[in-house]
Amino acid sequence: MSRQKKSKKFFRRRLSEPRSLGGWFKRAFLLLFVLFFLYQLTIATQVVWFRWFDPQSTAFIDAERRRLASLDPPQLIDQRWVKYQDISMNAKRAVMSAEDTGFADHDGIEWEAIERALRANAQSGSIRFGGSTITMQLAKNLFLSSDRSYLRKAQEIAIALLIDAVMNKPRILELYLNVAEWGVGVFGIEAAAQHYFGRSAARLSARQSAWLAAILPSPKRYDLNRQSRWVERKTDIIMRRMPQIAVPE
Repeated sequence: MSRQKKSKKFFRRRLSEPRSLGGWFKRAFLLLFVLFFLYQLTIATQVVWFRWFDPQSTAFIDAERRRLASLDPPQLIDQRWVKYQDISMNAKRAVMSAEDTGFADHDGIEWEAIERALRANAQSGSIRFGGSTITMQLAKNLFLSSDRSYLRKAQEIAIALLIDAVMNKPRILELYLNVAEWGVGVFGIEAAAQHYFGRSAARLSARQSAWLAAILPSPKRYDLNRQSRWVERKTDIIMRRMPQIAVPE
């Protein structure tokens, strides 16, 4: 083969490479888009399902179950479902007082809280604050992880908006109270009431409910340290707020 022919063949091959590479990227992008769409569709389908049917597990429960199974000796998850009407009004009011005083009125997102969290994170240089509502925390517990990132927060907001559009407030609160983490392997208000006070969720007193609400941000820590002065102070604050909270019925 002459030098001229070799040169032409070389340049034809080089000119065709970008188009092949571009086609590969296009196919990869399309595949990622399809997978993303299917993932979102799966979540949307489950949200609609959970409007009427109780979830058998959650992302948080599954993660904790794996962690407990790896211990020596292994431990089990304690989670017992209880209907909304069988949960103490004290517990509902306390959790709303601690986690989301505007729960009954907003659309699943407290936008001003999100804005404050963004400013605080920018000042601190790390993602420390989330501005989460009860609906957003439910979204995270059901489908996501405890990792902190803006991408996960965006997904949390999107799912929370969908939850609020599909479900009424009592159902959202019922789901949250039944899947929230309350200790080492302890999930849901019924298991928490039995674990800490040896009574059902229906019989929780105002102070017991306020104490349970106070430990929600770090339940495993305070499961092991139940005499925390910080928790006691927060319990007092929650109890002062509780009379002003209107619980959705």
